[in-house]
Amino acid sequence: MQKGDLVRCRVLADPEDLMGPFCGEIKQTWGKVGIILEYHTWEKVATVLIQSSGEVKRISSSDLELIKRSPKNKKRLMEQANKINSWGKNVYVKIPVINSKNIFMGKIIRKLNQENIKINITAVYSFAQVKKILKLINKKTKVIISIFAGRAGDTGKDPVPEFKKSIQLTKKFKNVEILWASVREPYNYLQAKQLGCQIITVPPSIIEKIEKFGKSFNRLSLETVKGFLKDSKKSKFRI
Repeated sequence: MQKGDLVRCRVLADPEDLMGPFCGEIKQTWGKVGIILEYHTWEKVATVLIQSSGEVKRISSSDLELIKRSPKNKKRLMEQANKINSWGKNVYVKIPVINSKNIFMGKIIRKLNQENIKINITAVYSFAQVKKILKLINKKTKVIISIFAGRAGDTGKDPVPEFKKSIQLTKKFKNVEILWASVREPYNYLQAKQLGCQIITVPPSIIEKIEKFGKSFNRLSLETVKGFLKDSKKSKFRI
């Protein structure tokens, strides 16, 4: 949240509503609308001007619901994007597919793309999201779509079908690349390569394991048993 945002405030229910058999409960409801005058990031508290009464109150961000971003904030975002874009020809501006309020960032994606700013659209999980993105962009300005495979797998969902459909659809866009993000194991590297992903982000710990590719099962058995022997000698345990 930022200065100028239009928000709805969570407030206590009317005192009369608190009377009765459940009067010990504190009821809250979304009610008053206000504009953020100042937002204090470190304490997550906003100074809000309540439109109906003209009161100025300090309200926790957990008791605020974003209704509409300030046009100034959108302008600021564009200014930041242009500044990052100026850092180099190989620099991409990273932007999430949705914001923290679950609002699709389509307008910003389209605007950045129209202004020929290279973008990396992140936190993508599904073919449906990729489809929405491709409807907004041109076939000229470079775009990376980062699909989070590992995190999808953590929930018990197979990300491969989402990649297959996404890669097939993006073949019509020579300016679009699919990135396999959130790597969990070395085999993900082979999966990404077989599927036709143009990019994969791999942490050093996984790269070290990739160097083991090509070893036979017999060689792996031998190395494993030697490891057991080494551990047993270290333990100094005797039967």
